[in-house]
Amino acid sequence: MAVGGDRGELRTVSRGAELAELLECARMAGRSVGLVPTMGALHAGHRSLIARAVAECDVVAVTVFVNPLQFGDRSDIEHYPRDLVADLALCAEVGADFVFAPSVTEMYPGWPAPVATTVSVEGLSAAWEGASRPGHFDGVTTVVAKLFSLAGRCRAYFGEKDFQQLAVVRQMVHDLSMPVAIVGCPTVRESDGLALSSRNVRLTSAERRAATVLSRALAAGRRAVAAGDTGVDDVMATMAEVVATAPSVDLDYAVVVDPTTLEVPAAIVPGVPWRLLIAARVGPVRLIDNCEATLVTRGHGRRRPSVGAASVGAASVGAASAGTRAVGTRAVGTR
Repeated sequence: MAVGGDRGELRTVSRGAELAELLECARMAGRSVGLVPTMGALHAGHRSLIARAVAECDVVAVTVFVNPLQFGDRSDIEHYPRDLVADLALCAEVGADFVFAPSVTEMYPGWPAPVATTVSVEGLSAAWEGASRPGHFDGVTTVVAKLFSLAGRCRAYFGEKDFQQLAVVRQMVHDLSMPVAIVGCPTVRESDGLALSSRNVRLTSAERRAATVLSRALAAGRRAVAAGDTGVDDVMATMAEVVATAPSVDLDYAVVVDPTTLEVPAAIVPGVPWRLLIAARVGPVRLIDNCEATLVTRGHGRRRPSVGAASVGAASVGAASAGTRAVGTRAVGTR
């Protein structure tokens, strides 16, 4: 299937060997390669990744593959949105050169038999999403490692919305000496602060409104850090209290972490770009979000701000290993 694009005709590829040959030919011709791995159902967030790759690379390949290895919940993968025709139109419009849309058996010969060889990143993948979705990151790193093997030397573009995934992939690339430069791109949001996600289409209108509490909680946590609140538990409790104002939202975790180790720090020190991570279930959909938070000047353990109408209604966010503290459906303590 071919679709017209600004840089020429978009070519759809379904075989891994063909993708590898096309991208190797591009490199041999002196052209740089950009890769944008996705699971399809492309939205404005994906558009921003593809646009940046097009701006920075001579040849851009977008992968569209709903990876079964990273789904622990069968109903989740069954309901995951798919629209390849719309995905191809978006890729062509932005200027991608190739779309790699393989079948499951192309990526995992012998499927549904268990995959014999998988990739696992210890440490970074253990907590947060790893704890809530056992095996998820092994599925992510296995499929991304395969895509990188096919693509060869390239720049690969990932959104910061999946911050833990970005950290895990970066660690894998470093540890396995892969010839891939990982480029993290800012989260794209709706006007009300909700981070764009392919799963958002599964929300009802009421659930969609309730889901904005995640970005409001992050905004409250970021304000607490900026105001000089160095108490980690206080900041996490502030975020949890905001989420509690939306009874239909079931909080999993709301934490402050070191962006490199993903561990909860003992205290928030100035000048360090800490990361606030949050995850919750809204109706049938599990959503995640995050933002950066920095204490510019040294605080003195100020009291955390109360969560009243002013705090909850304020502007939304803009553009650990086992044993660390977390705020979620349980009280502050150990996970």
